[in-house]
Amino acid sequence: MLLAIDVGNTNTVFAVLKDSAVIGEWRSATKDMRTADEYMVWLSQLMQLNGIAPSQIDGTIISTVVPQSLFDIRTLCRKYFRGEPLVVGEDGVTTGLRINMPRPEQVGADRLVNAVAAHDAYPGNLIVIDFGTATTFDVVSEKGDYEGGVIAPGVNLSLQALHGAAAKLPHIAVRRPDAVIGKDTVSAMLSGVYWGYIGLVEGIVSRLKEEFGKPMTVISTGGLGHLLRHGTPAIEHFDPDLTIRGLALIYQYNHNKGQHG
Repeated sequence: MLLAIDVGNTNTVFAVLKDSAVIGEWRSATKDMRTADEYMVWLSQLMQLNGIAPSQIDGTIISTVVPQSLFDIRTLCRKYFRGEPLVVGEDGVTTGLRINMPRPEQVGADRLVNAVAAHDAYPGNLIVIDFGTATTFDVVSEKGDYEGGVIAPGVNLSLQALHGAAAKLPHIAVRRPDAVIGKDTVSAMLSGVYWGYIGLVEGIVSRLKEEFGKPMTVISTGGLGHLLRHGTPAIEHFDPDLTIRGLALIYQYNHNKGQHG
């Protein structure tokens, strides 16, 4: 079994896969001060509820956009899962993607992992949207080349900024409003955030397609992807396990490469 760990700015996802199928998946708030032992106390209990024993894990892989969290996550894998984890972005760990950018090392590990999974699952040229702490748009060619993309503030980040900068505006949770025209402060904020992001998605997707000049399929993933996909036909597929599947594919690619020299 494979333990795949995706460390995001807000949440860390731990997933166990058997024969490429996810058999357990859990989320934890990303915290700099959590130790490897603390992770294991929490994770082992959840694994046990799914009938999974730590001794069944025979491989680990990590993707992180939070460098300060890597030490403890790596220690978790070494200490409790008896092996050196693969870390996406480190020397010797390859994704199989050609990155058509002047500084390929600047591309976030999460974006590369999503691109690998999307190219494996969907034919043709792709736009991959990840609704996380930041909202990212990544362009993947039909050959599997990573062509670049767009980074915008995430939905919840915008809500926090709105609440923090305007003293009279409350903190709200994003959801689809009943109408575009808000009749009170909360409904007006909901409309602005929800339909504002739908407009952002439609505008950026349209411009990416125009600039790329070829038909493209749009896939979304990430925490709020399930909510925003219903607001626009620009999003054709919602794939919540895209990142985890990408990690599994990268692990298998590197494992097979090692076996064959």
